[in-house]
Amino acid sequence: MTQMDTRRNAIAAAIAWSDINTNNRNTELPDVQSFFGEDVFSIRTMRERLPKGAFKAIQQTIEQGAKLDPHIADIVSTAMKDWAVERGATHYTHWFQPLTGATAEKHDSLISPDGEGGMIYELSGDSLVQGEPDASSFPSGGLRATFEARGYTAWDPSSPAFIARTDATATLCIPTAFVSWTGEALDKKTPLLRSMETLSRQVVRLLRIFGNEHTTHVMSTLGCEQEYFLVDTNLYYARPDLVSCERTLFGARPPKGQQLADHYFGSIPPRVLAFMAEVEHELYRVGVPVKTRHNEVAPGQYEIAPIFEVANVAADHQMLMMETIRRVAPRYGFKAILHEKPFAGHNGSGKHMNWSMSTDGGTNLLDPRDDTHSNMQFLTLLCAVIRAVDIHADLLRASVASASNDHRLGANEAPPAIISIFLGDMLSDIVAQIEKGATNRTIKSSTLDLGATTLPMIPRDTGDRNRTSPFAFTGNKFEFRAVGSSGTAAWPATVLNTIVAESIEFVAGELEKAAGKDPTPVKLETAVKKVLQQIIKEHKRVIFDGDNYSEEWHKEAKKRGLPILTNCTEAFPALTSRKAVAMFKKQRVLSKSELESRANIFMENYTLHCLIESEQMVLIAKTMILPAALRHQARIAETVAQTEAAGVDASDTRELLTSFADLTARFRRKLEQLDEADNTRIEDPTEMAQYIKNKIHPLMTELRTLGDELETQVASDLWPLPSYRELMFLK
Repeated sequence: MTQMDTRRNAIAAAIAWSDINTNNRNTELPDVQSFFGEDVFSIRTMRERLPKGAFKAIQQTIEQGAKLDPHIADIVSTAMKDWAVERGATHYTHWFQPLTGATAEKHDSLISPDGEGGMIYELSGDSLVQGEPDASSFPSGGLRATFEARGYTAWDPSSPAFIARTDATATLCIPTAFVSWTGEALDKKTPLLRSMETLSRQVVRLLRIFGNEHTTHVMSTLGCEQEYFLVDTNLYYARPDLVSCERTLFGARPPKGQQLADHYFGSIPPRVLAFMAEVEHELYRVGVPVKTRHNEVAPGQYEIAPIFEVANVAADHQMLMMETIRRVAPRYGFKAILHEKPFAGHNGSGKHMNWSMSTDGGTNLLDPRDDTHSNMQFLTLLCAVIRAVDIHADLLRASVASASNDHRLGANEAPPAIISIFLGDMLSDIVAQIEKGATNRTIKSSTLDLGATTLPMIPRDTGDRNRTSPFAFTGNKFEFRAVGSSGTAAWPATVLNTIVAESIEFVAGELEKAAGKDPTPVKLETAVKKVLQQIIKEHKRVIFDGDNYSEEWHKEAKKRGLPILTNCTEAFPALTSRKAVAMFKKQRVLSKSELESRANIFMENYTLHCLIESEQMVLIAKTMILPAALRHQARIAETVAQTEAAGVDASDTRELLTSFADLTARFRRKLEQLDEADNTRIEDPTEMAQYIKNKIHPLMTELRTLGDELETQVASDLWPLPSYRELMFLK
């Protein structure tokens, strides 16, 4: 198939889909309320199906983290099995998140022989609570040898079971943790659950200091926005780099890209909107509370976002969301791309992670409320977060480091690789007051008069938003904008929970020393002022409300002593620093060996991804771009020969031939250099990563520059790769 054929097929597919949709439009849309959560073994379903005692026990496990009696597990498993079978399920699986970055599942039948030639449906309490998948082929980072195969999955009752459907199957999915035979975490969920517990323990301790005796459990909450690209399937499969790397390794910038900002929040193309509606329908069925959908900045880029949920449920739902987007896209002739930077020169995709803390009574602890300057509890939590982010900025940066996110962070549309906090006018003013020793005012919100009597007076927030900040306070939560679109939310949430827990433990200890165990209100207020003033003086360097993209900020950040970790090779060592190891161990989230294993896996993944890209780049250059360039060169040479044979001056065309031949020769030489560099292998992963950064990546950049220049000169009918214009605009 030629490039022109690919383009025609993509256009035809888009037109054909529009015609089918117009002729067969379903005008009777289902009421979402009628099917939301119908494939979830939810609290409501358990209340209906479980005995009161069993329901109360599992409710305490879900809401307060209480241990579950094995006898209750037998009761729950029977009810879950009956419910799943009624909904068409024939198999069940322990659904878990190994350190591959994806989800994993092994299906077992719910059917068992009855001993009389027939069958029964069966799911025991033991089978619900624990499974035994093979652990040998999953990454362990040195925790397990290849021959040590035993691993366990353990039911997470706090994340509801659900049914995954295809056209022909229905499978009961039971969210679980995944650990080794020795009990070490081999997944993303186990550390997240541990971090949630330690955060709850430390926050409750702090709340007791402020006289709160009724809160027994505090939950970290997440709301994760998900950005992604859609590319026509025909064009996608004509790009080997998208197929194997999920990003374009070559591609000249088109005359029209995102510079007019006309795609952002624009009218959603009909085919895309139909895709979005089906994604939402499937997510609603499994209880994912998606809230928004819209066009993003880059052409062909979109976003979906849910509302807040408890952190481990939100992390599970994030994985479901990504899987559903990928699964549904082909039904509409699309491939969904979740890579952080699939198109050079255009905005990349993030997973902005909105994070907060909520009590078991439903109170958002990061809601500043009115008269914030006098809200000692909120200000204490705020200062604890500031301290945590300053001390562990390197660790927070490492939590979002990946080969794909390296292309996005700091690329003039994403938060830079420097971790800082944006507070906004109101909180920045209060923090300045704290540093001076007394707080006596809160900047109040005002209203905006829009100048037309038909328009309402609208309330104006006390501060603007800062889209350049990697960690921004946005009213009643922090938005961690540096999280990449292709990664799981579980790991950065684990790190954030843990560093905040450690900081709250420190603050609580300081307050107890300064105010005593049963302080009077006056004594407590004096202690709070003293402790918070010291925290601000020591850690205010991490607060920055300006333009994070500016060169001035990079210079200022360096002057302040903030870590500037521009890529994975610089970021990953923070995971195994003495400071990080001590903190994770003390907070009982990860042992030293568990932490080191993750650092090893992340570094290995980085090198493997980069090598796949460089080898794929060489292959495209050798088998597609160079042949096209030589064919184009031959055309020019033939034109020169024919022109001169006719007795016509061809000096201009000959000059064009010489220039193009020189470009092709330079491309070939750079290709040979990269090909040779790809053959180098260094046993030590860290040294190999450094080699990739210092040798392979510069060669890839130089080869791409030459390849993109060739694209602008080679005849369109000869160029073998779909262009950016076609990839991003054909919908």
